[in-house]
Amino acid sequence: MTASSNSSEGHGLPLHHLVRRPAAGAIAGEGGSACLLLLHGVGSNETNLAGFAQAQDPRLTVILPRGPLAFGPNQHGWFNVNFTATGPVIDPAQAEASRNVLVSFIEGLPAAYGIAPGKVWIAGFSQGGIMSAGVGLTRPDKAAGFGILSGRILPEIAPLTAGDDALRKSSAYVSHGVQDNKLTVEYARNARRLLNEHQIPTVYREYTAGHELNAEMQGDFIAWMTQQLDAASGY
Repeated sequence: MTASSNSSEGHGLPLHHLVRRPAAGAIAGEGGSACLLLLHGVGSNETNLAGFAQAQDPRLTVILPRGPLAFGPNQHGWFNVNFTATGPVIDPAQAEASRNVLVSFIEGLPAAYGIAPGKVWIAGFSQGGIMSAGVGLTRPDKAAGFGILSGRILPEIAPLTAGDDALRKSSAYVSHGVQDNKLTVEYARNARRLLNEHQIPTVYREYTAGHELNAEMQGDFIAWMTQQLDAASGY
């Protein structure tokens, strides 16, 4: 895993990030490497999912961006959120700004790392999953698929959601713990209903777990991601 940033290495990308390159000899695929972006949750940072990144399919370039907002030492996120008795209350302007910066980040990947356009997947835990859904549902031209791991879909992105003709060419993965007391499993079930309405091929998993990304959850996502690569042309 190597550290990269726009300021120190001149990649021209708008977010500090870590990179796991494909294994030596792994097939990159026609037109460049396939890429998975893994997004951390609120109050964490790009190192939080480093072990998860290392375990991904060796054909992938895995990139771990750091959320643009700093909440404390080594604590970053994508938008402010307050957890109330009636549910989470977010700063929608921050969420939209972070969605846009992630789109710009993806657009810079071919030049920065030789990533094949159209061969980018995005997934994340908690707030990272929320952002992944935001990118995947609004810009399916930038993400071949997306994963919502113990997250939700923000209702605020509904006016920006792409048309069904574009979305049905995408794919989604949703997983959640039924004992999650931070973001209840109903958020995942609502996400599944919405994805089905848009005719997005979706794999859905529930676990006897809380607000976490345990080994079983990680393994199931890794298997799905490998299937995505196998199905992609040239891999």
